[in-house]
Amino acid sequence: MLVSGAVVVVAVAALQLARPAGTVDVQLLAFNDFHGALEPPSAGTGRIGETDAGGVEYLAAHLARLKAIHPHTLVVSAGDNIGGTPLLSSLFHDEPTIEALSLAGLEVSALGNHDLDEGWWELYRMQNGGCHPVDGCQDGTPFAGAAFRYVAANVVLDPRHVDPDLRARAGIQGADPRPLLPPYVVHEFDGVRVGVIGLILQAAASVSIQASIQGLTFLPEADAANEAARRLRAEGVRAIAVVMHQGGVQAGSDINACDGVSPDLVALVEAFDDDIDVVVSGHRHAAYNCTIDGRLVTSAAANGRLITDIDLRIRRSDGEVTAKSARNLVVTRDVPPDRAQSTLLARYLPIAGTIGARVVGSITAEFTRAMTPAGESALGRLLADSYLRAAGETPGGRVDLAFTNPGGIRADLVAGGPTRPAPVTYAELFAVLPFGNELIVKSVSGAALLQALEQQFGPDRTRIMQVSRGFTYAYDTTQPPGRRVDRSSVRVNGAPLDPARQYRLATNSFLWDGGDGLAALRSGVDAVTIGVDVDVVADYFARQSPIAPDAQDRIRRLR
Repeated sequence: MLVSGAVVVVAVAALQLARPAGTVDVQLLAFNDFHGALEPPSAGTGRIGETDAGGVEYLAAHLARLKAIHPHTLVVSAGDNIGGTPLLSSLFHDEPTIEALSLAGLEVSALGNHDLDEGWWELYRMQNGGCHPVDGCQDGTPFAGAAFRYVAANVVLDPRHVDPDLRARAGIQGADPRPLLPPYVVHEFDGVRVGVIGLILQAAASVSIQASIQGLTFLPEADAANEAARRLRAEGVRAIAVVMHQGGVQAGSDINACDGVSPDLVALVEAFDDDIDVVVSGHRHAAYNCTIDGRLVTSAAANGRLITDIDLRIRRSDGEVTAKSARNLVVTRDVPPDRAQSTLLARYLPIAGTIGARVVGSITAEFTRAMTPAGESALGRLLADSYLRAAGETPGGRVDLAFTNPGGIRADLVAGGPTRPAPVTYAELFAVLPFGNELIVKSVSGAALLQALEQQFGPDRTRIMQVSRGFTYAYDTTQPPGRRVDRSSVRVNGAPLDPARQYRLATNSFLWDGGDGLAALRSGVDAVTIGVDVDVVADYFARQSPIAPDAQDRIRRLR
């Protein structure tokens, strides 16, 4: 249900009239996984149900309306503000997103794994400002850095394991391990204090580019949160919220429910100290609103399509939270856009538009990330096929198969307009592949390939790689770990996989680094770099358009 401004005003007025003497009402406004969605996202990433949602001009407008009717408001994010961003943000090293979220009033943010995509030293620049060391300030204006504060209680930096040039660039002196960021911040409202602890998923190393996290150690989330809560209590802070880039999913579609929420999220929240009142979560791009073990636990989908409105009533005498509630609200586009955001975007759009408007090819139908029961998607097959062809066209190149990780595919390829074939622009391809990963071919043994396939079935969730034509196999999730792939079903261009043979595999630099838990790929040797993934795909479109979806299944799920 969408709530109009008038209804909100009446509701808040009634709440204030009913507020007991000796208490203060504090509003937390939360979002997560913004990923540089400055322009209104398209297709499925730009809707909540049947409602068009998102775009920073509308996110800022809704935040301003909610803040205007509540005197004590704190705006927080559960991380991944940047990284995996569309061309408009990524082209400028995500400076536009940091500036936009600062303008929108963001005050505290957890650290997300994608906030580290260009390195923790670049995150320091995002925090503190300064022009990019290579590209400068491309829009011709200085970059002041974030007006909000990143926090992370469970990340330690050991300078001894960092390249000296990067230490110097980040201003790191001395060799002693130290926190990468402050563990928490404290905000005061009319005499009561609220502590906000930041967390990132402990498994961040498995979903990060290894070069970007050199020297970092990610500690258990609950241990770090509880230690930070103890320190806050020692400072006299009793109202405590956690903003964490870790979360779960639910089985239902109600954005204000928690139907069958992930057991691992429940276990994590139950491990938090009782002094923690609220958990604002993210990472999984899900929407939910729960009470778990007496705590509010929320998540606001992704791409700025939802705002979570959290209301806390805090007792003046001891600072304890006496009542709390939350509601996920849709960032509709039926309100006037925020003028300051429009002015900011107007500074960047002409530069990005020239590059992004280039037509690279065409498609006969949409390519989406929608999965088959086995975990394949039409878009995933297209990308894997483009990698295979590009790798095979290199001088002296031999390639047997290609694949890519589904988490690296960030948008559907819908190419609007009624005509078919429909043109596809570079900006649309960039939205699909925004990370700038290199496509690399290496030799791996058949045994290592089998091990990598088994490693898709991790302890937390399954990540089925998207494979190229000519590579087929079947799996059975009821089998024990390490035996889920049917060995007899694995075929490379029709021939059974030979564990002793060396195969040439084309995939991205993230997976070669062991990303998504595929540690077996680190054994790859004899590397040949093909190019940046999005440019490889753009070249494939130029050569192969118009492109039609391939409906042939390459992976079978037995059970």
